[in-house]
Amino acid sequence: MFSPLIDQLIQSLRALPGVGPKSAQRMAFQLLERDRDGAERLAQSLLLAAAKVQRCCECRTLTEENRCAICTSSRRDRTLLCVVESPADVVALEQSATYRGVYFVLLGKLSPIDGVGPKEIGIDVLEQRFATAELTEVILATNPTVEGEATSHYIAERAKKHGIRVSRIAHGVPIGGELEYIDGGTLAHAMSSRREL
Repeated sequence: MFSPLIDQLIQSLRALPGVGPKSAQRMAFQLLERDRDGAERLAQSLLLAAAKVQRCCECRTLTEENRCAICTSSRRDRTLLCVVESPADVVALEQSATYRGVYFVLLGKLSPIDGVGPKEIGIDVLEQRFATAELTEVILATNPTVEGEATSHYIAERAKKHGIRVSRIAHGVPIGGELEYIDGGTLAHAMSSRREL
């Protein structure tokens, strides 16, 4: 139906999360029909990012340098380590402007069913950091899924063996959320994690 190059573009766009065949087709036609300059900028940006972006050697987030700006900053509290699942989680926490420590990016979560164990997500590297860094607290900020909770528990056990205080970010009712629209699991977690005022 499509020429080989258009079909290749559509299939390539489908690699993006949440992009199905129709969305990829719309994007391809938008770029080809209405925004050729945008298509060229997108292509150049993708090529440059794929060639230059790598993982920070310390925290494993994405950066163009050997060490990211957070890890090289003298303003960060190196006694606090926040463990997250992905580089996107680092960005989200940084946008909240409430955390001044450093990070460790797992690049996933434990999932034995899928063959993802501690080594696959770098818990061995994290444990080396527990042994060598001057950490006073590890903050676990994995997602509140079954796998995220299991990953959090596993890491907590390892950190405690090194005498490091472990805390878990709270999950629950969002600001502006209405209770009648919140699922039962979130409400149960919010109730069990309540604190005194």
